Amino acid sequence: MSVLRNGAVTAGVIGLLWAFVIAVTVAVTLSFASGLGFRPGALGCVILGVGGGLALIYLRAVPFLLAGFVAVSVVLMFTPLSPMQFTEGVPLGWQLLSVVAFGVFTLWPMRVMLVEAHPGDLTRHAFEDAVIRFLTGFGYIVFTAAVLIPFYVMVMTSLKSQQALLKNPLDFSIDLSRGLDLFRSYFELFGQFNFGSYLWTSFYVSVLTVLITLAFSVPGAYAVARLRFKGRAAFSRSILLIYMVPMIVLALPIYIAFSMTGLRNTIPGLLMIYPVTTIPVALYMLQGYFRGLPGEVEEAGLMDGLSRLQVIWKITLPLSLPAMVSVSLYVFMIAWNEFLLAFMLLDDPSKFTLTRGVAMLNSSEIPRQHLMAGAVIATVPIMALFLGLERFMTKGLTAGSVKG
Repeated sequence: MSVLRNGAVTAGVIGLLWAFVIAVTVAVTLSFASGLGFRPGALGCVILGVGGGLALIYLRAVPFLLAGFVAVSVVLMFTPLSPMQFTEGVPLGWQLLSVVAFGVFTLWPMRVMLVEAHPGDLTRHAFEDAVIRFLTGFGYIVFTAAVLIPFYVMVMTSLKSQQALLKNPLDFSIDLSRGLDLFRSYFELFGQFNFGSYLWTSFYVSVLTVLITLAFSVPGAYAVARLRFKGRAAFSRSILLIYMVPMIVLALPIYIAFSMTGLRNTIPGLLMIYPVTTIPVALYMLQGYFRGLPGEVEEAGLMDGLSRLQVIWKITLPLSLPAMVSVSLYVFMIAWNEFLLAFMLLDDPSKFTLTRGVAMLNSSEIPRQHLMAGAVIATVPIMALFLGLERFMTKGLTAGSVKG
């Protein structure tokens, strides 16, 4: 450990690792964007990574260090020591772009990582600061890649033509010269596959699920949080026990019961079973928030002559708006994304929810870009809703965490 705390060793190791991270990131990004072949150059990453790290601690005050590092990267591009390697046919402009991007995004963040580093032995604070900054940057890249790459592939595939997919399934670039024909898959989904109906069905089923869930969970959570009755503590602790039984275990009994009662292949059947999966978590979330509200406010309302229901309607619910929005959004997302029950209970295409309609597209007879377009249609609305109401959801999830 004492060897690692030497400034030169720390800078060299972090520079080496960060150079590989950036080289892989640039290669993956440009390969997806252009459809061309890029890959990291091992020797170039070693030389430039270690050299860049050492230069930052020994030549920290030298002006134009970043420009010099990029220039060296470009020069090495024309040698076997290039930090980026290319398949045959990659234009020179793309090669320059990859190497310049490598140089900028390698040295620039390293300046921040090694801001406390210096030649000689480092203090524990300086060493840990450099390591934590490196791990933070690495975590950002991994998390961003995990989120964006699947979505990017999904969107780009939905914009491809059948001929382009057959020619090169791994080419995720798009041809802007096609104009509105880029969205042909989306037009065909709504025109030929009835996706407008699926979208509407998912919307009103999700909204009704939210309303039914709130209708049961609000009074239930309030009773657990405020009222005193026998078995209250046991009920409070057992609210989430339903999630100990996987839904796949309940699938067959639900299918048999709904078939015998005529509820299979009906929207009312979904509206009966969806709240069963959402009410427990809504109860759990709301009871914590209600416990966090000051009881004196409600007691003042009771002393002013309000009934218990009036206190809930006029005082408790307005104060609980962040939690209500949070629970509503969470329940809406559960109902919108639910697939197993919809797949099991719905057979009539005129009653399909969006997830059931997307599953229908997973067929060898339907072009792959239609499946990806359906996935985009299912993903974008709920993503936009979440981003728009995220501040309410965060506030509602954390509310009541102290007293609840």
